[in-house]
Amino acid sequence: MSNQYKKHLQLLQSKLRAAKKQQYDGSRLEDGIAHEQAHRNWSRRGFLKGLGIAGGMSMMLGKTPISAAAPSPFLKALSEAETDRILVLIRLKGGNDGLNMVIPTFDYGTYSSLRPTIAVPTNAITALSPEFGMPNYMNSLQSLWQEGQMKVVHSVGYPNQNLSHFRSSDIWASASDANDIVQDGWLGRYLSGEYPDYLTNPPAVPPAVQIGGSGNLVFKEGLNNLSVVVNNPEQLFEIAQNGALYDTQDVPECLVGDQLSFLRTVANATFVYAGVIKEAYDAGTNSVDYSTQLGDQLSLVARLIKGDLGTKLFMVELGGFDTHANQPNNHPNLMNNLAGGLSDFFADLAVAGLEDKVLAMTYSEFGRRIEQNGSNGTDHGAAAPLMLFGGGLNGNGFVGTAPDLQDVDEVGNLKFHTDFREIYATIMENWLCIDAETVDNVLGHDFNRIGDLGLDCIGGTSIDSTQKLAIEHQARYDGSRQVLIHYTLPYSAHVRLDIHNLAGQVVATLVNDYQLTGTHQAILRPSGSTYLPAGQYIYRIEAGGQAVSRSVLIR
Repeated sequence: MSNQYKKHLQLLQSKLRAAKKQQYDGSRLEDGIAHEQAHRNWSRRGFLKGLGIAGGMSMMLGKTPISAAAPSPFLKALSEAETDRILVLIRLKGGNDGLNMVIPTFDYGTYSSLRPTIAVPTNAITALSPEFGMPNYMNSLQSLWQEGQMKVVHSVGYPNQNLSHFRSSDIWASASDANDIVQDGWLGRYLSGEYPDYLTNPPAVPPAVQIGGSGNLVFKEGLNNLSVVVNNPEQLFEIAQNGALYDTQDVPECLVGDQLSFLRTVANATFVYAGVIKEAYDAGTNSVDYSTQLGDQLSLVARLIKGDLGTKLFMVELGGFDTHANQPNNHPNLMNNLAGGLSDFFADLAVAGLEDKVLAMTYSEFGRRIEQNGSNGTDHGAAAPLMLFGGGLNGNGFVGTAPDLQDVDEVGNLKFHTDFREIYATIMENWLCIDAETVDNVLGHDFNRIGDLGLDCIGGTSIDSTQKLAIEHQARYDGSRQVLIHYTLPYSAHVRLDIHNLAGQVVATLVNDYQLTGTHQAILRPSGSTYLPAGQYIYRIEAGGQAVSRSVLIR
């Protein structure tokens, strides 16, 4: 644990100890009566104002919202690996129309006949090859294409395409099959295998930075994806100096006050990386004037990279791609935004000689239908192209099977030929240098690696999987406020099962005894000898020199 983290934690713990003196005693009135009395002095407006964190779970750096993803084991492994490679995910939220981004000029007649008013005219297309082109409003990407730093993967999708924004977004984020409901992200699942105790042992630098899209599953493992709100770098610096943003003591003496104090504690605890982010922001500079909305986000990413933050995973988001209507006005602006932001980003990195160290990838939850609808737009479709950028691609080009506008699926959508998880697997092994066995375990299947992407792990350091007897564990909820913690010991050992709050304090010990090999259960109750208000906690099991941890929620 870093000294800076310890300092933040000590400051927070001292405040919590002071607040704890005001806990309930045996003679205190029931929660409902105390709640009513407290709110005679606290108006609803004052309460919401005092809550502070109700407005969202993000930070502001410059003028752009930014959130620090909770550490996952995959991200922690990346943070500690010797490789200095970086991955930037660019989410095009809403379902991007790939046919108006990478235009099939080889079958322009079919394309234009199905899109009589929204097709990009031939005189507004710049050729990338004899078969495909881009609209002229994306011409700022031409330099990346010509310099061999751009590739397009055709016909990307997955079996049994789901056309719901929410469900398909979760499928892309979790890398699950269409019919499987998975609540963890593909980058977060590495936790239970490689770094089972990451919750109580975070790395020194933020493992991932996500700008926008706080509800996305990509970096999620269990309940963990916490961040707080600030307005600008100066406020972030103040938080880094003071160790906290919200007062955990100035709350009403009732159940609501306990919950408010807990929420503020959670918010304060997420600022353990405030100092290092501020240092990197100050150390880095932008050498390019960014001119787009996406560029505002990428300028922060570039500045943090150039300031040597040490984070290896970033995610940014551009919304507005659900173009059911008025697409000729909306989609060109989005594509221009995307192209301009990416062009500025890599030009900025090139000034510092970092363009070969960063790989950027666009993706969207689905494509659009081939034919336009009656509202001058397009409806939800299936397969679509995906774009990658960076010097590590070792050349430009097209990858995969080109879309066939006359060979469609049973509902008239483009057929997919490249499973998006094949791209994930290739990036993980050949760019981020994760060993093949771990990649397959994280994704749940041995997906094909795509050699035509041009990525390799030369110069990278493989992150090896370690095989060991693991403590299997999970939390179950029985319908009441108690939580049942089940765990299986692979060996007999002395076991200690503690409950931590998110400030790192032990608030309850459920087990402290020698136990035999096999399955055991402990019951976490929010009331009793140790009062635990509703909120998020961490259970930590230590046995035989091994420790595992996971979040639980008391409702």
